[in-house]
Order: sequence, then C-alpha cells, then structure tokens
Amino acid sequence: MSHAALTTVFGWMSVINLAILIISALSILSFRDSISRLHGRMFAIEPADVRIAYFKWLAAYKLLIFVFAIVPWLALTLA
Repeated sequence: MSHAALTTVFGWMSVINLAILIISALSILSFRDSISRLHGRMFAIEPADVRIAYFKWLAAYKLLIFVFAIVPWLALTLA
C-alpha cells in the first residue's frame, strides 16, 4: 500500500472514530438519567456507578483513537 493511501486511510479512520466519540458523548450527556437508570437496572449497578463507567469508557476510547488513529496519521503526514 502506498504512502498516500495509508495517510488517507488513517485520516478517514480518525474522522470516523472522532465522530463516533462525539456522538456517544453527546448522547450520554443528553440522555444521562434515562440511560443510567436503564443500564443500572440491566446490570444491577447504581446509576452513579454507571455514570463513572461511561466516563471511563469515553476516556479509554479517546485514548485508543489517539494512539491507533491520530498519531499514525500525523506521523504519515509529517513523513
């Protein structure tokens, strides 16, 4: 695969993953109470603990996007 093709793939992968992250964060913020209650009942967890799990999930997903999508795209762009 050529350098230009790899740069394009990592660029679009970054855009798609960031869009998913933003949509997920906005939906969690918009429907915080109803989603927390629903998942709390599904998994027998307190709604406050569900919110902490959401925050941890979003943080881990953001870190993975940076490590596996944005940094390789940036390295390919600068090379």
